[in-house]
This record gives sequence, C-alpha cells and structure tokens, in this order.
Amino acid sequence: MGRVSAELRAWASINLQALQANLARVREINPRSKVVAVIKANAYGHGMEEAAAAIRAMDRGADCLAVATMDEVVRLQLAINGARLLHLQGFRNRDEMEFLIESGVEFVVHSDYQLTLLKSHVRQYPGSRFTPWLKIDTGMHRLGFDPEELGEPLKFMQNSPQISRLVLMSHFACADGLDDPAAAMTRRQLAGFQRVLAMAATRNGGPEIEASLSASAAILRHPAAHFELLRPGIMLYGGSPFGDVTGLELGLRPVMSLFARIMAIRDVGVGETIGYGGGYTCAQDMRIGVVSVGYGDGFPRSAVAGTPVVLHLAAGMRRASLVGRVSMDMITIDLTGMDDVVVGDQVELWGEQLSIDEVAAHAGTISYELMCQVTRRVKFLYD
Repeated sequence: MGRVSAELRAWASINLQALQANLARVREINPRSKVVAVIKANAYGHGMEEAAAAIRAMDRGADCLAVATMDEVVRLQLAINGARLLHLQGFRNRDEMEFLIESGVEFVVHSDYQLTLLKSHVRQYPGSRFTPWLKIDTGMHRLGFDPEELGEPLKFMQNSPQISRLVLMSHFACADGLDDPAAAMTRRQLAGFQRVLAMAATRNGGPEIEASLSASAAILRHPAAHFELLRPGIMLYGGSPFGDVTGLELGLRPVMSLFARIMAIRDVGVGETIGYGGGYTCAQDMRIGVVSVGYGDGFPRSAVAGTPVVLHLAAGMRRASLVGRVSMDMITIDLTGMDDVVVGDQVELWGEQLSIDEVAAHAGTISYELMCQVTRRVKFLYD
C-alpha cells in the first residue's frame, strides 16, 4: 500500500492483483474446468465494477461473471461490454425474463413459475435464443427442482430449439465439513446430482449440457464435484470457506485490508471500566488506545475482548487486542507496555497482516459478512 492521506480516519485498501492471483489459484486447482467468478453483493463488498475489470484484464480470467440481482446485472452491463453474465437468482416476472433474454444474460431457472413464463416466451418468440441454468435441489432445500419432479423441466429444455446450451446446477449445503453428518450430506448431494446428469444423458439430441456444482469449499476439498463449471466466490477475495483454516493458510491472498488510526491514548487505572456497559474491567493499570472505526464503518459490534488488530508502527508490526464494547465510531485496544505508539498510527483491522477469518471467529461470524458489511463511510483505495 502506498502513502495514505493523514486525513483518512478509516479506509479499505483493495489489492486487485491479489484478486487476480486468487482466480489464478482456481485455475491451478483445476485447469480443465471453466470458471464462473461470483461477484455478487458488490463483489463481496470489494467493488463489483473494479473486480470485474480486474478479472477481465487477465490473460485467462473468468469465463463468466455471476451476480444475484437485476440491479447488479444492469450495473455490470453499464460498466463493461461483451462479458458473459449469469443471473444466479433468475427472473421474477415476464419483464425481467425478456430483459435477460434480449440482453444475452444467462439465468438460473429454479421454480415452476419461471418455467411457465419461459414456455410462453418460446411459443411467442420461436426465434429467440437463451442459455438457462436449471437448478436442482439435491438437499439444500432452498431453491431448485426436486429430482423427482425434474422430468418436465428437463424435457422442455432439451426439446426447445431456442436453447443450444443447458447448464445443470446444484449447490452444496455442507461442503465445508469433513466429518459426518456434513460429509455424508455432501456425498448424498453429489450422488443425487450425478443421477440427474445420467438421466439427462439418456435423452437423444437437444442442447449441449454442462454441469456446475462446486463453489469455493468444493473447489478446494471435493475434486470429484468439479464438473465443467466452477463457481468460486469467497476464495476470490482471500477468505476461507472453512471454519478450521484461514484463507492465508489456504494460500489465498487477502484482497481487502481495513485500516483506521489511533485517535487518542488514555491511561486507565486498575479496577476502572472501559466502554459502554462497563463490560471490561482493568485488572491492572492500562494504556488504552482509541481507534477511529466502529460498527458504523462495518467493524462487527459482536467482536469480543481479545479480538486482534495489528499496529503499523515505525519499528514494525505489532499485535494488540480489543477491550470493551465496539461503539458506532470507535473501538478501544490495549496498548499496555507499548510506549512507542502515538496518535495517528495506523491500525489494521484485517488484511495482509491479519486474516479476516481470524477476526470473524472472534466476532462469532464469517469473513463473508465482514467483507459485505463495510459501509460507505470507509474510503476505498484501489491498488
């Protein structure tokens, strides 16, 4: 990271080269499969347009970019030209369906009402062309057709000349778990998906069929589930899909580093309390640093005492830890014995020196949420 203005109180440094490196890591894991880069939720809070541009600038970037809402589709279309796009939640009504088809955007079909609209469309416009992703519920029980009810949707899509390519997809519920019952669930879902693929293969003619089942966890741990299309999400941004290992330990590079500054230093006596509710009592005389970030910026209010931060000092990096409750605009950290810390020093809340997964564990959440909840009060700087 280059020089940062002393006027900034809280900022996020976004390393787009790290994003590219993480995508290249997906290619290294499986060089044969195509890659659908998931950049929904504003690229997990990193900036969707910037992430898309960085991915498209690669010699071998993603084969497709995936988002989850119509607003995200429109934003991407305004920002980039010619990219293959996928709408993960699919259309909700006729207007959205016709917009996606006319725009050449691929879309997921997961419910009967969508199938009914598509049938009406192909009757009215027999010359149209589109690429649907037919979602199968293999056990997640969120979206998708039950395998036992797949006959009609599959028959329609395989018999429609408007469809030259069909993707069959599903989503794992427990791909991050290695012990039963999570591992057993993953095996059942994979077996169920394979049965659907076998059923589809028995039908003669029709569109080319591809399969997609693996998001980040399965990409990293379940190679038998890779198939033709991979859907990396959290791993693109350097976060881990697992609770027992960080993104750094997986060899992924953090894309977002969140910073703030020491804005005040206080000496607090033994027995005194710190912060709202007096929830932290000093067991000794302590030196307390007040840092210019809080839940109004996206730092989790659920972070408990002991949550680490990293001080960027003239003498090097040094860890400190949270004390007291997180406030809207400030946190307090223990600087006892750190006499060289001064007002204005930079504090890394997570990033290259501190895994976001480690911070998330202290806050009782996951890195996905921390990335997505950084607010507009934080200045984003792109490297």
